[in-house]
Amino acid sequence: MDLVCWMFLPMLARLRLDLDFFPSPVPERPGLVIRDPLQFSDASLIIPPALAGCLEFFDGQRGELDLREYLVRLTGDLQVGELEAHLTSALSDAGFLEDENFARRKEEAYRAFAADPVRQPAHAGGAYPAEPGPLRDTLREFLDSPPVAAGERTLAIVAPHVSPFGGVDSYRAAYSSLSSADAERTFVILGTSHHGQPDRFGLTRKAFLTPFGEAATDTGVVDGLARAAGDAVIMEDYCHAVEHSIEFQAVFLQYLFGPRIRIVPVLCGAYARSLLQGGLPEEDVNVARMLGALGELAAREGDRLLWVLGVDMAHMGRRYSDMFDARAGRDEMEAVERRDRARIERMESGDVRGFWTLVQENRDDLKWCGSAPIYTFLKTLPSARGTLLHYQQWNIDPQSVVTFAGMEFR
Repeated sequence: MDLVCWMFLPMLARLRLDLDFFPSPVPERPGLVIRDPLQFSDASLIIPPALAGCLEFFDGQRGELDLREYLVRLTGDLQVGELEAHLTSALSDAGFLEDENFARRKEEAYRAFAADPVRQPAHAGGAYPAEPGPLRDTLREFLDSPPVAAGERTLAIVAPHVSPFGGVDSYRAAYSSLSSADAERTFVILGTSHHGQPDRFGLTRKAFLTPFGEAATDTGVVDGLARAAGDAVIMEDYCHAVEHSIEFQAVFLQYLFGPRIRIVPVLCGAYARSLLQGGLPEEDVNVARMLGALGELAAREGDRLLWVLGVDMAHMGRRYSDMFDARAGRDEMEAVERRDRARIERMESGDVRGFWTLVQENRDDLKWCGSAPIYTFLKTLPSARGTLLHYQQWNIDPQSVVTFAGMEFR
C-alpha cells in the first residue's frame, strides 16, 4: 500500500531562478543563504550544508518521491517525511518556489507598485540612514565638501551602485566633479537593471522618494522615450521598485542640490544576446530604437542634461560562482584590475566598439554588471571623453570582491 502511495506523490514546485544564493556569513550557522532580491518576500533562509543538495530536486522535473529517496540515502533513516515536509514548506512559505503562494505574493507586489504615486525608498534604513539628519551627516562625511562654483561643464559621471559605505572613495571622486551650477540640469540616470528583462529598458513616471523628499521624474522626457522606443521599453517596470542602482544616485544628487532635482530614471537590461551569441547590442531592433531615442534626446537637450551612470564593474569570488577566494588587490584580483583598467581606457577614449569587444571576451567572465549602461551611454554620446578619477576593489564579503570606479566625462 505504501509503495502504491509513493508512486503517486506529486511533483515538486520549481525553485525560483531569480533568487540570490551565497555562502552564509555567519560562522555559527554555515550553509547556503537564499534571499529574494525582488522583495516579493523579505525572508532569508540558511540551508545547512548537508541539505544543500536537496535544492536540485526543486527543478520542476522531479517529485516528492525523488526527494524522499535522496533524504533516505543521505540520512540512513526511512523516517524522513517530516524533514522533507519541513524543507518544502520552508521554501514555499518564504515565497521561494514557483507555486500559488509565490504567484499571490508577486501579484500583490506588482499591484502595490502600480498603485503607489511615488517610488518608495527601498534601501533606506539598510544601505543608508532612513532619517534625513543622520543621512545628511553621513553624506557630509563621505563627500567632504559641497559642489564648487562652475568651471567647464561636466557631461557625465560614472559612480558605483555598491553600498555607499563600501564605495565611498569612488562616490566621492565622481560627485566631487559636479558644480553648484549643475543643480538646474536634468539628471538622466542610467542604472543597471539587475532583475529586468535582457535587451529591454525599464522606465517609470513615478517620483523617487528618499529621506530628503521627492526627486521629480521628468515625465515629458520619459513619455517621449517610451513613444520613440516602442517595444524596447517596459513602462512602469516593477524592477524600479527594488533596484538600488538609481536610488543611490538620487540620494547623492539630492544631498548636493536639494530634494527637488529633476531626473530621468532608465534601467538598462543586460545585453544578453550580444554577450552570449556575439554581434552588437543594436543588432536587436528594440535596442537600436532605444539607443536612437536617447541619441535624439541628447542632441536636442544638449548641456541641459547631465548623465549619471550608476554602475559596478567586476564581481569575483565565491559569492559570484568563482572557484577561488577573492581578496581585493591580491592574487587573482591583480589580473582583474589590469583587465578592468583596459576596459576603462576604452571608456575614456570613447571607443565603444573596443570596450564591447573586451566585455564579450569569455562571455564577460569578469561579470561587469554595469556594462549595458556604459555601452548605452557611449553609443548615445559618441563624442564624450572620460577621465578615471578613482578605481577601487572592495571585499563585499571575505571571499568575494566587487570593483568600481569614479569617472568624469566632458
